[in-house]
Amino acid sequence: MSADRLVVALGGNAIAGERGADPESQQRAVEEACEQIAELVVHGYDVVITHGNGPQVGNLLLKNDMARHVVPPVGLDWCVAQTQATLGFLIVTALEAALRRRGRERLIATVITRVLVDADDPAFQRPTKPIGRFVSRDEAEERIAAGEAWEDRGERGWRRVVASPEPREILDRAAVAALMAEGAIVVAAGGGGIPMVREDGALRGVEAVLDKDLTGALLARTVGAHTFLIATDVEAAAIGFGTDRQEWLGAVDPARLRELHAAGEFGGGSMEPKVRAALAFAEGGGRAVITSLERLREGVEGSVGTRVAA
Repeated sequence: MSADRLVVALGGNAIAGERGADPESQQRAVEEACEQIAELVVHGYDVVITHGNGPQVGNLLLKNDMARHVVPPVGLDWCVAQTQATLGFLIVTALEAALRRRGRERLIATVITRVLVDADDPAFQRPTKPIGRFVSRDEAEERIAAGEAWEDRGERGWRRVVASPEPREILDRAAVAALMAEGAIVVAAGGGGIPMVREDGALRGVEAVLDKDLTGALLARTVGAHTFLIATDVEAAAIGFGTDRQEWLGAVDPARLRELHAAGEFGGGSMEPKVRAALAFAEGGGRAVITSLERLREGVEGSVGTRVAA
């Protein structure tokens, strides 16, 4: 395990921009994120980057829906691969420019990354991950008849749900390792990775969405990182978030954080999967940090954020 190697996980919303749809907003958001990552690089950290893709996949699914009678829609494995490439080239270009402004030249590369899941994972029998837009009951019933799973979400309408199985293996780890051995900053496992199963010795993509933070923890273990850094839109995880008893969590050991998680302190919102991912990495002997994008280096250096270590 390298003491100065860290994996930075960028949230999908953090790199989508305020409106999340137009390319200019997304590019500006990526550029802002890469300014923070460049600071880590110039301060001597060996950085590997992963990222979310929820808003971007949502946009692709909407295009699928609108054009399905003109061109055949593609599966979620294809959508994840496309967003990995799109966000990857934006991150590579923005980080090159940010480092060049700081007098640094580095090889930066994106690896279109497949992640193995278990074909028998119970998640395939109980899809729970909401994706895409809300639709009317009639449209949902049409899609259910075509084999998709949809849920009634009340006044907003119906929404598609898909499986979110546990990530088991970074299938393209050798490519990531080879680039890192050449001194490259690597962008990998975007959007949680392209979900793949192995059947009769052959790999195939599946209709699923992997949690990007859980895959990020797996990536961090795979590359031998000392720190797994989860960038979000708040300074730390909190107990009693949004209530009069709210308390930001600073340094915490995995056992205590697991107790808080089991007690439901992090709900089912965006912080809960981040806490699970932090636990998954820290309980394996590493250090996980949850903090805001603007304070990444302070989080790594131990002055802000939720810092989880045994």
